[in-house]
Amino acid sequence: MAVAIKMKLNEKLYLRDPQETKLGRKIIQFSILMIDEIGFEDFTFKKLAERIESTEASVYRYFENKHRLLLFLLSWYWEWIKYCIDTKILNIDDPKRKLKIALETLVEAAHRDDPSTEHVDEAVLHRIVIAESAKGYYTKQVDKENQQGLFLTYKTLSLTLSSIILEINPKFPHPRSLASTLLEMAKSHIYFSEHLPSLTDIVFKDGNSESQVQKLLLDFAFGLLESSHFTIAEENIQSAAPLA
Repeated sequence: MAVAIKMKLNEKLYLRDPQETKLGRKIIQFSILMIDEIGFEDFTFKKLAERIESTEASVYRYFENKHRLLLFLLSWYWEWIKYCIDTKILNIDDPKRKLKIALETLVEAAHRDDPSTEHVDEAVLHRIVIAESAKGYYTKQVDKENQQGLFLTYKTLSLTLSSIILEINPKFPHPRSLASTLLEMAKSHIYFSEHLPSLTDIVFKDGNSESQVQKLLLDFAFGLLESSHFTIAEENIQSAAPLA
């Protein structure tokens, strides 16, 4: 039997940690499958309860509403991606190699299911991240939820990338912007290739665009970082601000 991995997430995402119980893990497992099947708009706790042969009230004991459930799933995903990246770059000293590994892992990990997380199919969850993640933070409640730390996993992953970027080029003026852009590109261009192909150069072929997206991220990141325009010293570069 695979060794289970539990992600440590903000307690405000849930009423009861679903990772701790059999029913909770079942809620996670089938909510991922159902949101992928029918979309977040049509997904309800009532439909989920019917699928897992439980009650709607039992689902509400874990999550206040389906928006919090979506934020939980997104947070779980980004924490898992960070775990994968941290594991692979742990003993790497060369920052360029670290960034290359990090960006490749960002794409590779998303396309496979990790057997150590039995209640989560990461490949399916990745499709949810691509299709539904914007609904997690493009809301009227975003500022309040940000103050509660509900987006911390995503921001921490972005900070990991921006730190590596500054290792490569300490004088690069936009490390956080580049980091968050790379994260957004990793999912948006897969979506574009399948649904809005004129917005990207990625060609969607049988759902396999992994190598193309990896090349896009690497070309974009290193093209900017190695540009002579950014190797000229800027005397008043601001130090990294705290996560907001």
